[in-house]
Amino acid sequence: MKRAAIIVLDGLGIGACPDQAAYGDAGSDTLGNVARAVGGLKLPNLERLGLGRCRAIPGLAPGVSPRAGYGVALPQSLGKDSTTGHWEICGVVLERPFPTYPNGFPTSLLDAFARRTGRGYLGNRPASGTEIIAELGEEHQRTGKWIVYTSADSVFQVAAHDRTVAPEELYRACRVARELLVGEHAVSRVIARPFTGRPGAYQRTPGRKDFSIEPVGETLLDRLAAAGVPRVGIGKVDDLFAGRNITSEHTPTNGDAYRLVERALDETERGFIFVNVIEFDQTWGHRNDVAGFHEGLRELDAWIPRLEARATGDDVIMLTADHGNDPTTPSTDHSREAVPILVLGGGVRARPLGERRTFADMGATVAEFFSVTPPLAAGTSFLPEIRT
Repeated sequence: MKRAAIIVLDGLGIGACPDQAAYGDAGSDTLGNVARAVGGLKLPNLERLGLGRCRAIPGLAPGVSPRAGYGVALPQSLGKDSTTGHWEICGVVLERPFPTYPNGFPTSLLDAFARRTGRGYLGNRPASGTEIIAELGEEHQRTGKWIVYTSADSVFQVAAHDRTVAPEELYRACRVARELLVGEHAVSRVIARPFTGRPGAYQRTPGRKDFSIEPVGETLLDRLAAAGVPRVGIGKVDDLFAGRNITSEHTPTNGDAYRLVERALDETERGFIFVNVIEFDQTWGHRNDVAGFHEGLRELDAWIPRLEARATGDDVIMLTADHGNDPTTPSTDHSREAVPILVLGGGVRARPLGERRTFADMGATVAEFFSVTPPLAAGTSFLPEIRT
């Protein structure tokens, strides 16, 4: 059996990186600040792997003899969104960030969107999705106009009530937006946000769909596909790579992702398993829900023994993140942070990996594990450091 996995705990940053202040994120430390807010973390299984030795985290003893390779990685790409982070892990380093729209999108762009979709638009500003739907949902239902909004991330989001606009029409409209958003307006993702319910009680449905820009360079997934290495996706990883050389089963909760990881390890004899675990970001980080975030960490910790039991033989299994999303700060957006790296497996030697200069070191390690040439922008493999 020859399996490797990268499990991205979306938004689970581990604190400062050299250019953090340039992004307005000085002081953001997702794991550290959550730990301080709850009086210290009690995560015995993650502590045993070495999480408290990646960086100092209140409640986690730094003197534990770790059972995994441990370290941190610094972001090298410009930006702090999920697409940027996952692409960098897979060897694509961006030299300029995706465009963002703190003042809304240009009128000319939205007018073209309205003409091609046959509906007008409301909103056009950065907003919380639940809040703008609550504010404009009734007018949307009365007029049939799209609710268009963005965030601090590079996203063009379109919301529509599923009884006012059929989801398939919403998805077609998002494909139109994706065609329009090119060149200087090439946002990372167009996101369809169907919702249901009535005024005062609107709820988003599980029918969200992301329409991402294709990676701008060759990725680890491309190299693995060319070499005939099977690839298993769990969570939204297919959306983040525009479906290029990865398909994925989406998971609404962390628990769903953990169960699919177990199934993949039980059923896969050879291949790469790529996972996005969504709730630290989507459910708790963006909503500044410290208590929920803390409970999510406890759930993750309780699952670790089940993962360890399946990380056998020659396996190389990594736990990491793509950016931060500190729920203790006033911001509800992503934060520019370093990310943890924990590496386990039957043939993995527990040792410090230090501070890696780029997330791409993880992708380079997987490439070497499968004996394929890493992408041109990839980092430095640490496979020789963890081999027993």
